Amino acid sequence: MSTKNIEFIAAPRTPHFVGDGFRVHNFIPSGFRLDMERMSPFILLDYNSKYNFPPSDTPKGVGVHPHRGFETVTIAYKGKIAHHDSSGGGGIIGQGGVQWMTAASGVLHKEYHEKEFSKTGGEFQMVQLWVNLPAKDKMSKPKYQGFSNDDINKHILDNNAGTIEVIAGNYKNTKGSASTFTPLHMLNAKLNTNKEALFSFPANYNTAILVIEGSVVVNNKENVTTDHFALFENTGKDFKIKATEQAIVLVLSGEPINEPIAAQGPFVMNTKEEIAQAINDFNMGKFGYLED
Repeated sequence: MSTKNIEFIAAPRTPHFVGDGFRVHNFIPSGFRLDMERMSPFILLDYNSKYNFPPSDTPKGVGVHPHRGFETVTIAYKGKIAHHDSSGGGGIIGQGGVQWMTAASGVLHKEYHEKEFSKTGGEFQMVQLWVNLPAKDKMSKPKYQGFSNDDINKHILDNNAGTIEVIAGNYKNTKGSASTFTPLHMLNAKLNTNKEALFSFPANYNTAILVIEGSVVVNNKENVTTDHFALFENTGKDFKIKATEQAIVLVLSGEPINEPIAAQGPFVMNTKEEIAQAINDFNMGKFGYLED
């Protein structure tokens, strides 16, 4: 067995607020020797750790803003969030759901707490990932994929160990629900206490886990607890996760996109010239219209 070992484990830094109510820890880029290139194709991971929002008649969120050159993936662990974009995509996801927006050539979008959730308040816990697109697809047509938890394909582990929710990629021949532009795996491992799951990804894939709930031991030696992010070395293929208590673990692994990255704010392209063009196109209204 060719073992993939942990390179480092990071705890969340002091959270910052995005817009009017998304309390997030940013792991990529984070300063922990982790940048857009190191985790490619995953180029940002904002984690809204569990937080209890009080009731509000005004939904909190992020108003209309642009994106070009990548995809945003929002995974709901607690609470409900509403999404709308200028290409016509949108919907509401609740606990266990996923929104996958391909900004590509450019969209405007907004994200808010769902109205009824905002009125009642409650626990809110989300992950948002930015997934890079290769140069040949950066100017493709925007699209939107929305999945309730029932829509997400699941692999039931043997020995009552738990369930692997396959958002994208595959796990032991269970295919992911979302379509992707490059090879990647995005899995929720829901493990029962003292049970384990085995994973195998190519050595060159960038691989990491984020512990959403509970705590786990990786390869019988590395403890990773709630709200901690662990990055794996680019050696070996296989690793094992064992839950020391009931656990939910987000598992990410993807083939690097070995192309230059030029990033500025909400735009991720390959050159500075393309960034300048994106800014100009946005200012000229070429991303469409979306009411705030």
